[in-house]
Order: sequence, then C-alpha cells, then structure tokens
Amino acid sequence: MSYAIDFGTTNTVITRWNAVTQQAEMVALPGLSQGWGPNPALIPSLVFVEDAAQGKVWAGQAVLDRGGDRRPNPRFFRNFKRGIGASIQGFLPELEGQTISFEKVGQWFLGQLLSTLQANEGQALEELIVTVPVDSFEAYRHWLGSLCQDWGIAQIRLLDEPTAAALGYDQGQANVILVIDFGGGTVDFSLVQLRKPARPAPRQGFILKWGSRSTESAVKGQKELAKILAKAGANLGGSDIDNWLIADFAQKLGIPSSVVTQRLAERLKISLSQAPTATEVYFDDRSLESYELTLTRSGLEEILQRHQFFERLDTLLTQVLQQGQSQDISPEAIEAVLLVGGTSQIPAIQAWLQDYFPANKIASDRPFEAIALGALKLVQGQEIQDLLYHSYGVRYWNRRQNCHSWHPIIEAGQAYPMAQPVELTLGASLDNQPSIELIIGELGATVGGTEIYLEGDRLVTRPLTTEQFVVQALNDRPGARAIAQLSPPGYPGSDRIKVLFWVDAQRYLRITVEDLLLQKTLMSNQSVAQLS
Repeated sequence: MSYAIDFGTTNTVITRWNAVTQQAEMVALPGLSQGWGPNPALIPSLVFVEDAAQGKVWAGQAVLDRGGDRRPNPRFFRNFKRGIGASIQGFLPELEGQTISFEKVGQWFLGQLLSTLQANEGQALEELIVTVPVDSFEAYRHWLGSLCQDWGIAQIRLLDEPTAAALGYDQGQANVILVIDFGGGTVDFSLVQLRKPARPAPRQGFILKWGSRSTESAVKGQKELAKILAKAGANLGGSDIDNWLIADFAQKLGIPSSVVTQRLAERLKISLSQAPTATEVYFDDRSLESYELTLTRSGLEEILQRHQFFERLDTLLTQVLQQGQSQDISPEAIEAVLLVGGTSQIPAIQAWLQDYFPANKIASDRPFEAIALGALKLVQGQEIQDLLYHSYGVRYWNRRQNCHSWHPIIEAGQAYPMAQPVELTLGASLDNQPSIELIIGELGATVGGTEIYLEGDRLVTRPLTTEQFVVQALNDRPGARAIAQLSPPGYPGSDRIKVLFWVDAQRYLRITVEDLLLQKTLMSNQSVAQLS
C-alpha cells in the first residue's frame, strides 16, 4: 500500500492510497493523532525525550496527554523541523551525556510515526512519498533522504509541498495555480502549471528514490504534468507570530515567557480565525496572580505590521510573480490561489492576499490535508517537472571587499537534467601551486532571507539585510575541496584548468575537470553533491 507523509513544523499528516476505493484517505494513529476536534487525524509535531541513550521518546498527542509540554523542560521539543539542516545560533541541550541535535529529534519523531503506522496497518510499507518545504536547503533533503534509506521501504520519493498542495486541492480545469503554504515554521510560494499532455511526456528528473522500481514503470501511459514555474520561501511561520504575541504580553503585563504562555498565544491566534476577539486566562503559580489575555484581530494585525510581516510577504510574492512574468505568465493568468497550513487561516493574511487577487480565485478550505492527499497523486501516475530552487556557486576572494564572496555558476530556476554544462576556467594564484581547490556552495536568497537562532529555549528567526545571503557549503571539508592536482605545479598569469558543471536527472551536481596545459582529463563526471 502507498502512503504519504506531510511532516509539518506544527502538525504532521499521514495519508494512504486505498486501492479498493481508488481514493486517498487520511490515517489516524492511536496515541499519536489528536483523535478529536475538526481534524482528528492531525499529529502534533512534538517530542519528549524520556531516555536519549536508549532512544525512548514520546511523540505527537502522547506528549500533550502526558503533560510533557506543561513545564519548561530541555527534554521537550517543538518546532524542531525548522532547525533541521540549518545553521543554528545557540546551544543545544545535553541529555544522558549526548548533545541532542534537531536532526536527531526529527529522526525519533518520524521513526515513531513509521513504526506505529506499520504496526497499525499490519503490513510493510511498499511505497512512501514524503513532502519537503520548497525553501529547504539541500542539507535538509539529504538528511531526510539518508533517513529514508534506513527504513527499509522499497520505494521512497520526495516531493515539494506546494506542488503536492496544488494537486491535493484538485481545482478542476485550472491551469496556472499559485500555492501559498504557510505553516508553523516556513512560508512557501509556488507558481505551478498543471496540464495534460497531448502525447506521452518525456521522462522528467524530479524525485529522489531508492529500490528497484524505476520512475518509468511507476508512471506509464498518459500523465498529467505538474510543472513548477517559480518558487520563493522563507523561514517565517506561525511559531514566529506566537513569539511576537508572547513578547507583546510580556511587555504590557509583565508576565514571563514560558511554555504555558506559548500555548495560550497559539490558542489566541487560532481563535481569531473564527471570532474578532479572543481571550485566555493566565495563572502565575509563583505570584498566584491571574491575568486576562485579550487579543483582537486589529491588535494582531498591528503586531504583524510592527514586525514587517506583510512587507516580507510582499517581497516573496513579488519574487514569484516576476519569475512568472519572465516565462510570459502574468498575474492575471493565475487562475487559482490555494492556501495551505494553519497560519494561512489568519484573517489578516487572507485580507492581504485579496489586495492582489479577487476573492473568487482564493481557496482556503483544505489547509491541513491538501499536501498529504496531493502527494498520493504520484501513485496515480502524476509526473512532476521540477527546477532548482537555489543557485549554486563557487567561493572566491573578493579583493575589493577583502573577504570571501560567491560567484554563481548555476542559477535558481534551472530545470534538470541540464542539457548543457556550465564552463568555468581557473588558474593558479600562487607560485609553484601543487593543486587547485574549489569550494562549492548552495546560495540562499539575497532578498527576504532569514536566519534561525536559539533565544533561550525557543527557535526564532530574524530577517537578513539585503546585502547578506545564506550559504551552505557542499564540499567544504578535508579531502573534498581539491579538484585538481597540478603536475607540473601551477603559476599565476594563465588559465590552467577548465571545469564543467551540470545537474543530472537525480539532482546530482557533477563536474569534469581538464588540465589545459597537459590537455588531459583529471576528473570525469564526478559527483560533488546530491541536490535533493
């Protein structure tokens, strides 16, 4: 049986494809899912570590039921997804003598889900589709891919969350769709084109996979084609809004920031999606005083404006629309705007969006289940044509600014596999130079970027200035930087090697290196990193 997992910052959703009914359906797991309310199958993305050495943890709803979130505790983890694959500023906790990384917490969480799922279903998982944020760096995707290989599942694929959402909403004849996925930790904008080809489409490189089953055998016949035209995203989500609310109440009422106030802030925010005013009561068990926390929609909007929230959304939307216009897709050509994620239900966000699009184009009725349900479209033969979200470049010494800078070699938006390689020529910088090293990095957005850091026990973000951008090096480690051994040694003043870069169908960045002096190939079709 085929399953899909939408691993979210706040909540996680699991769906399965029912071969009998030929329908996708949500899966509720005992002890992990909420089991109540309007969305009983939602699994809170929470972990409480009982014993790190033995890997004994509670996950999902069990953490809430056992009260693991009621007091500040280094064993309690929430919003850990946004820390996976990111460079975190701050200290990570030590439990049972082990430093606990966010990657480890994510591994425990997903492992708990899969083991419970297999036990609940009474059979091995044959095929699994896992959705990933469009703005995730390759480190996150590599972590998830490496983890998937340990699960022993025959077929595993990765799919961008916005593309899955576009498929999950099933907008009938709509062709060009804008998906806004606004969850607890990230916001992703994706312009997606859906169409049915008149003849069988060529094979597209789009999904990381393992096992013996090939992409061709899984997608035979006439296929719908989902093509991602543009992407933009940032580490900005509902948990940031919660933190802003906590800080506002702390300033006005003098109440401390705690796990309890974080839960109350989240409740207030959610309640405002249904009513113009919300109230919660906070009891300080130290001072024995009670405080009434009241928030209005206008008050929330004022806090969002104070943190330049809407300006950051304007920047992301502008990026996507400009990318679309470069492909002759005007804003007026967008036929549907689909909202995904709990944060997208905030009325102020929907009002902001209506300044750009008419209300009849905006759909927001499937915020939690659309991604996981849409991912299962791959089982039905959906084919995805994807592109690279980030640029990739090489590091060089910027003499004018007296610091290292990055020169892009493959631009964001490049489709893969690449038909033609990118060529770069390099020379020696020192006399008698024995080798040439090259550090290759993944370049984040230069506008609207964010960095993640720890503030106390909370993961929060702050915007970067327009002069900064985030870079994650792909090969900056001993033994991986040197791409050419020079014999005879090199000297400044002339080009010595030629490097060809390209991305193959499996999103591997590959290089070929030629020695121009000796007319000799030093490295051929060498994999540098997998970009998925």
